Amino acid sequence: MTVNARMREARKALNISQKDFAKAICVSNTYLADVENGARKANGRIVKLASVIFGIREDWLKTGGGAMFYKTPDEKMTRLAGIFNELPPDYQDYALQQIEKLLILRKNQDTPSPPLPPDAPD
Repeated sequence: MTVNARMREARKALNISQKDFAKAICVSNTYLADVENGARKANGRIVKLASVIFGIREDWLKTGGGAMFYKTPDEKMTRLAGIFNELPPDYQDYALQQIEKLLILRKNQDTPSPPLPPDAPD
């Protein structure tokens, strides 16, 4: 299976329309359709964005090896640390502020956690 086919498979597993997936990774719907159909190459930027935004394992997209989605807290923390370290210091500060705000919102709402990806362990 190609990177392009795995991109489509992951999008479908997430139950996300092409339009919404394309918008989230900052490409046009037509461009994503061309990627999924093999008319365009799934370049590194698109693979990275799909991984970061949707939690799709970059290695899985590139090679098909391993699980489709990040699952364990250690994997998530490693991914988070890698992304965080790529940001300039002022963006890091902003990211931390947003995470702290999310924690406050979560505590005030007292609602259950959002749903896990389809292949996440129970």
